[in-house]
Amino acid sequence: MKAEFIRKGIHALIAFVPLLSAYNRSLTAMILMIGILFYVFAETFRFLGYFPPLVSSITTLVLRKKEEGQFALAPVTLGLGALLSILLFPPELAALSIYILAFGDSAGTIVGKFFGRLRPAILLGKSIEGSLACFTVSFIAAFIVLNNWKIALAAAFAALIIDMIKLGDLDNILMPLAAGLSASLMVFLI
Repeated sequence: MKAEFIRKGIHALIAFVPLLSAYNRSLTAMILMIGILFYVFAETFRFLGYFPPLVSSITTLVLRKKEEGQFALAPVTLGLGALLSILLFPPELAALSIYILAFGDSAGTIVGKFFGRLRPAILLGKSIEGSLACFTVSFIAAFIVLNNWKIALAAAFAALIIDMIKLGDLDNILMPLAAGLSASLMVFLI
């Protein structure tokens, strides 16, 4: 339980990307790319039995059972989700997408893992409670960014759809992209 809270705390740190991007978008993209590459090298070394001090100790602390003995891909997909968001969307929509990734996805996981009881077969082991938490927090984050309930609803609904599908670590890429695309469509339609 402690490891999952630490993991999602680290996950939520991606919320600093829109702040950095507002200062300098290119520099933020470069930092994300360097961070992803640094992690890939460190994780490759950990996987091969060499343990770079800081990264390996953090990775080992937050590994899930299914990730033991494997390359931990979540930090890579998290960085890629944020990177693609700032490259593909205008600043406000990139922020909306990244906040949904940082907070909506984290809320869905924590609520689902620790409080989720209703797990219909259609959700492939995921809980209704977790998905509703993801939707609610995503809606709030999107509404705070744009102050438009229609766009927030579209983005949160896209996040909900991605959350309900069992995608593993790919949700870190697909959730912000789906939220950003649906928000972009709503901006165009309104």
